[in-house]
Amino acid sequence: MVRSGTLVEIHPEPMLGTHASVSPLAIGRQTLRLPLFQGGMGVRISARRLAGAVARSGGLGIVATAALGFRSGGKGRIEAAGEKETRAEVEEAVALAKGGVVGVNCMVALREFDRVVPAACDAGARVIVSGAGLPFSLPALVAGHPEVALVPIVSSLRAAELIARRWERRHGRLPDAIVVEDPDTAGGHLGDRAENIGVGGRDHYGTVRAIKEMFLRDWQVRVPVIAAGGVWGREEFLHALEQGADGVQMATRFVVTEECDADRRFKEAYLTARPEDIGLIRSPVGMPGRALRANVERIAAADRDRKFTCPASCLEECSYRDAGEGFCLVEALSRAQAGDVETGLVFCGTNAWRAERIGTVREVFEEIFGVEAAAAAAF
Repeated sequence: MVRSGTLVEIHPEPMLGTHASVSPLAIGRQTLRLPLFQGGMGVRISARRLAGAVARSGGLGIVATAALGFRSGGKGRIEAAGEKETRAEVEEAVALAKGGVVGVNCMVALREFDRVVPAACDAGARVIVSGAGLPFSLPALVAGHPEVALVPIVSSLRAAELIARRWERRHGRLPDAIVVEDPDTAGGHLGDRAENIGVGGRDHYGTVRAIKEMFLRDWQVRVPVIAAGGVWGREEFLHALEQGADGVQMATRFVVTEECDADRRFKEAYLTARPEDIGLIRSPVGMPGRALRANVERIAAADRDRKFTCPASCLEECSYRDAGEGFCLVEALSRAQAGDVETGLVFCGTNAWRAERIGTVREVFEEIFGVEAAAAAAF
């Protein structure tokens, strides 16, 4: 039997000034009081505190499993996203959520993907969001947890079709929702070639609508489709709904909150960023990434000067580990998370320059949904 998602109808105009028309978003067996996903940001940018606060506010709080157990300067072989660290972080986030829905972001590119997913489910994660590759094996990994919703991240209709057909044929189920990321605006690793990003002609919301239509046409089911990339506040949220999305995913905006798990200096890097500071870099994983790019040469120099060697072997593909090219991604991200923004890598979306102050998660929800709606949705 194929499990289908449930499409919710949210009417943008009436929600202004009232919470009565904001419908919950059903994702498989899970229900969000408000249709907002917090994006996964690895190496402890979105960990227990941020995920717990977003879930407590009525959205989907996400613990990113990438490199939870890694600390800058580590030596020897270290588990970059170990089962123990994942289990502990998710359990803490669930406790902080006070009944809200907590999920995890698990990258297919991580070597420990097959072990981390079941560990997260055992610890209380109720949604698995997965990108950085096609998560063909994901349904098998959660076979003992039918309550857990599965949400792939894609950037194209073709990727969504491939995942849906493989899952239906081999596992008898479809995704419970789909996150459609816009490489032209999203932060971190991006699901397209660098030469295709930011050159115009991409129809992000056309892809959102096409994926919804594909599920209706081919399977006669309504699967919620979540728009990711470029969403900062209420204006972008309402635009996404008007264009056919059932909800949005936000990551960059949540960095400049008190609850974000990064060091304050990481957050302050957003406050001083200008639009021209944000751009594409070549990541050691073989994908383009969007970050604050002024210090990329200093990042690589820091690893060369210390003769830093791979401490984790965390990724399936890594040009630094295999050929000594560029820099150690997990070390650079961990340095930044701990506050070293001079030689650390600061991922961000195109809207990072819009940050003006460090606020709270609750304030973000109040701005997007209104004070009454945010209060009614909170746990």
